[in-house]
Amino acid sequence: MRLVQFVGENGGRKVGLADDAGERLSVLRHTETVYGLARAAVNEGRPLADLVRERAGAATADYETVVREGRLLPPVDHPDPAHCLVTGTGLTHLGSASARDAMHVDADAQLTDSMKMFRWGVEGGKPPEGVVGVQPEWFFKGDGSCVAAPGQPLVLPSFALDGGEEPEMTGLYMIGPDGTPWRLGFAVGNEFSDHVMEKQNYLYLAHSKLRSCSFGPELRLGPLPSTVKGVSRIRRGDAVLWQKAFVSGEDNMSHHLRNLEHHHFKYRQFRRPGDLHVHFFGTATLSVADGIRTEPGDVFEIAAEDFGRPLRNPIERENDPAPAVREL
Repeated sequence: MRLVQFVGENGGRKVGLADDAGERLSVLRHTETVYGLARAAVNEGRPLADLVRERAGAATADYETVVREGRLLPPVDHPDPAHCLVTGTGLTHLGSASARDAMHVDADAQLTDSMKMFRWGVEGGKPPEGVVGVQPEWFFKGDGSCVAAPGQPLVLPSFALDGGEEPEMTGLYMIGPDGTPWRLGFAVGNEFSDHVMEKQNYLYLAHSKLRSCSFGPELRLGPLPSTVKGVSRIRRGDAVLWQKAFVSGEDNMSHHLRNLEHHHFKYRQFRRPGDLHVHFFGTATLSVADGIRTEPGDVFEIAAEDFGRPLRNPIERENDPAPAVREL
């Protein structure tokens, strides 16, 4: 079951249930947002999928027309972007350390910090049920204002040194009235980052992550498949500049999802009732590792089996220099 948020032909927000072929969207009755739908499910103590089935009506929308006309929205968002927190974990996939290690290799060190953390994950990221495993690398990207809708540009700041894709699985969560995190489902994501800045020094990782991002266009309800297979592409004009297959899911990860979720939501500030959380789970596939330098106008395309239509976003350079601080 896959949900899509979009703007209707006459304006106004809609939520649609995508068909298996990815051609039609069954418009949900009395539903303007997935966030509102999720709150209703929590308040009524019912599975989200039950409410979707109950509200699916006869009205439909042509999916291709919605995409072509640029009417897609993120598959879930918060009415107040400040109450949507965008975060992620890195070095979580088998093989994910190689590209990172190459960026931070030190000839005088036998093992980089990246490789150490990766090995900790391999050794302690999948503990038995009920046991807390090793904590992963964690980073903050911003609030909901950094999220670009599918089809909309990923903004390259004027000071950025690079803008590179990161094809990832994205977990989507809402915090219930009592502080309980509720997982809504998963979506394909592009955790856009500045790898050239990060390569200068590992301590620039936090800076490199403060960029826009995107996920969707579909929210897949239910658990994440143990293996996810996908393809990441960069299109430049009419040509494919670069493409590579990627894998995700717990069979290809060094951590259990429950371990990554535990180490995020163990912090009280991330259990504020009503908040939405968008959490990127990492990747092992980066075009920058193959020497690719993206340019404004390039289009990222990330597709994964069982997640419906691909996520596409162009790159756009902004010219917005940081203002000088003034004293009151």
